[in-house]
Amino acid sequence: MNAFIKACIGLAVGLACSAAVAARPATASAAVQTIGLWPDGPHAGSGSAPSGDERIGRSGSGVGAVSNVSKPRIEIMRPAHPDGTAVLIVGGGGLFRIQIGHESQPTAQWLAALGVTPVILYYHLPADGWAPVAPYQDAQRAMRILRARGAALGIDPQHIGIIGFSSGGDIAGITATRFAHDFYTPTDATDKLSSRPDFAGLIYPVTSLQSPYDTTRTYRELAAQGDARTAYTVQLHVTPKTPPVFIAHAGDDPIVNVGSSLALFDALHRQHVPAELHVFEHGGHGWGLGQPGTRVGNWPGLFAGWIAGHGFLPPPGSVHAGSAPGPAPAKAASDDDDDN
Repeated sequence: MNAFIKACIGLAVGLACSAAVAARPATASAAVQTIGLWPDGPHAGSGSAPSGDERIGRSGSGVGAVSNVSKPRIEIMRPAHPDGTAVLIVGGGGLFRIQIGHESQPTAQWLAALGVTPVILYYHLPADGWAPVAPYQDAQRAMRILRARGAALGIDPQHIGIIGFSSGGDIAGITATRFAHDFYTPTDATDKLSSRPDFAGLIYPVTSLQSPYDTTRTYRELAAQGDARTAYTVQLHVTPKTPPVFIAHAGDDPIVNVGSSLALFDALHRQHVPAELHVFEHGGHGWGLGQPGTRVGNWPGLFAGWIAGHGFLPPPGSVHAGSAPGPAPAKAASDDDDDN
């Protein structure tokens, strides 16, 4: 495994250097549409609702982060020139908050500038009292809603991907691997549709809840479910039907050990699933889009080139698949304030 890890890191660094592209400013959408995931109230088995209003962080690494979500929903941004591809964005936050301001919104603006329809997921948080399965229910339902309403939204139902950051990477990864399993009892015609993403981007993701990677807050929030270690460890559920996966991680990530991403890539490779892994030498954790000029700031351009290669973006030349300036990286998280 040591030789495999060294090979992965060397390849990723080389690709990052050769694939770096010019920055392109993000452009905001003219309209944002909000759709509730559960019109009849919380789904059975999702747990109890938190009391009080939704909270938005105003200090430290939690600026712009949302918690106390009682009404899970998706916010759909309409690009000026949509190309039919959509991406469900799952912000991280250790399952006690969702990094909307630092991760989800900047990513949505960047994708909209490429012509991709970005969809931000606001999901139930186990730290607020919801069942560990609740965020996975929300992501699965969101994918089905996008397929059900694809025509009205200008979305090709076979061009719907997912991007997850940190703990959101676990939600995205499980959505991409366990789509054959219903995390909730189907309630309507929408739930008859596939929840399988057509591609997945996992950015500094939590992908394993098993030793030695079970030290994250994500694991602590999910541990109340007896089978969480196996149910939500992504690499255990990879099959040949798993969609193409893109992974970006920093070798010096102090929160989520890069070894979990290497293990996931190995599982994908063994199942012959198209996959691309970029391990940056430095970058830490929680970099969002990444600051222009930093190595981790190359990942948006690498990802855009990757989905273009899979036919989900127009060919190079018609779209400038560049990285976009984002906010300053969040401060390093402490053990009690980690976003993983």
